[in-house]
Amino acid sequence: MSGNAEALVPLLAGWKPFDLLLVGDFMLDQAQHGSADRLSPDAPVPVLLSRGAQDLQQTAGGSSNVALCAAALGGRVKCFGITGADAEGATLRSLLQEGGCDASGLIEDASRPTTVKRSIVGLAQHRHPQKMFRVDVESRDPIDAAVEARLLQAIERAAATTQVICIEDYAKGVCTPSLCQGVIAIGRKLGKPVLVDPAAITDYTRYTGATTITPNRTEAALASGRKSLPDVDHAEMRTLARSLRERFKLDTVVLTLDRHGSYLERAGMEPVHVPTVARRVYDVTGAGDMVLAALAAALANHFPWPEAVAFANVAAGLEVEVFGAQPIPFAQVRRQVLAQAGHMAGKIRDRASLQVELEARRAAGQRIVLTNGCFDVLHAGHVTSLRQAREQGDVLVVALNSDDSVRRLKGDDRPVFPLEQRMEVMAALECVDLVTWFEERTAHEVIRATHPTIYVKGGDYARPEDVTEFALLQELGVELRLLGHIPGVSTTAAIHRMRSRETGILGG
Repeated sequence: MSGNAEALVPLLAGWKPFDLLLVGDFMLDQAQHGSADRLSPDAPVPVLLSRGAQDLQQTAGGSSNVALCAAALGGRVKCFGITGADAEGATLRSLLQEGGCDASGLIEDASRPTTVKRSIVGLAQHRHPQKMFRVDVESRDPIDAAVEARLLQAIERAAATTQVICIEDYAKGVCTPSLCQGVIAIGRKLGKPVLVDPAAITDYTRYTGATTITPNRTEAALASGRKSLPDVDHAEMRTLARSLRERFKLDTVVLTLDRHGSYLERAGMEPVHVPTVARRVYDVTGAGDMVLAALAAALANHFPWPEAVAFANVAAGLEVEVFGAQPIPFAQVRRQVLAQAGHMAGKIRDRASLQVELEARRAAGQRIVLTNGCFDVLHAGHVTSLRQAREQGDVLVVALNSDDSVRRLKGDDRPVFPLEQRMEVMAALECVDLVTWFEERTAHEVIRATHPTIYVKGGDYARPEDVTEFALLQELGVELRLLGHIPGVSTTAAIHRMRSRETGILGG
């Protein structure tokens, strides 16, 4: 995977927001939590004791999750589908809007309910929560012809200003053969790629003419009339993918193969197996949604097909490592790519890779703490201050003055130790998470680049206003915290003592 990751690095540097039009089965996932410590007196079934609304967790599912995944990658997503005229539909719209998606294309259909997957989750004897039962509230009947016509009209109006069109089919009645063919025709007419994550159905005729389909191995086996595809046999994958592509007049087929990555079959190019990094899978929920969103995002950013599939593999790999369907922000995907390419080893970062790292940390909700200094001849006072700085947040970044910067501040006989050695010593401290350096006389530029939550300085300053970077911190909204003075320790004093002893030894 390192080769694929290395090819992605320059492409990700030019990543831009994109416009995506999404058609599909939009659903609401509900999890009713409670304790299940007893059986019902009238039947041998567990009883869930719940506090009601405060124990109800509601998240966007189905195509809604694809929309949120794409938005997390920088997409401006317009959603087109059906909800019922009910409270669940209103909740679903609200969740999509909170996630940065345009839900105005969802049509209310009073003849059918909003699709809801309602899980009952019990906690027995204060142990881990366990799903006890699931209730699906849905209609699988095809949508009414008049509703379908309204959808297609709205899609055609919106398609002119989008970059890529996606169909996410869960076989809940929205993605009828005529709707799918109408959407594909719109895409072909406007020159927009149409990506389809197919339903688990036996006939893909409704997807004929799409740019690509992204079935997993089970779905591909079902559509090809096979019982299963248990192993990754390249000859078998090639035959299956080519058969699907030619039979349904597709430009591309991307078979997703779980831990084995993906298999790319495209007209006019040799088939490519795109591997992925082996992971300990925690929860595969939402991985297919992430693949579709990431593939669309990469194509909208003009990635070549192999690199687009590699990017989708990385995003899906991060998805399976979290519990439930959770959108993975672009910053985290980019950081993972850099890590796989070997750009994120150890704690020492140049400014560009540090920014990528911190974007991912911020996306995960972590508070960034920055401090800086020469840290020439590290002593106990430094270590105490760094430990205190680390306690202020979740990630401590230490920026060291370069050798030239130290000379400008301290004189021509400093630093005692060169930058490379000072950074290695700093990185060895457990309380320090990341280390970088700066050439400038002040920390202004490194503060702009890192934009920390908190900026920490030692006890040499009586007032916040005395800190050189105070005005910039106020401008950026960065909190300044001054640590208490630690008496009796000083780098300059330590160097003078060492030199005095050295002089005494040489003179004696």
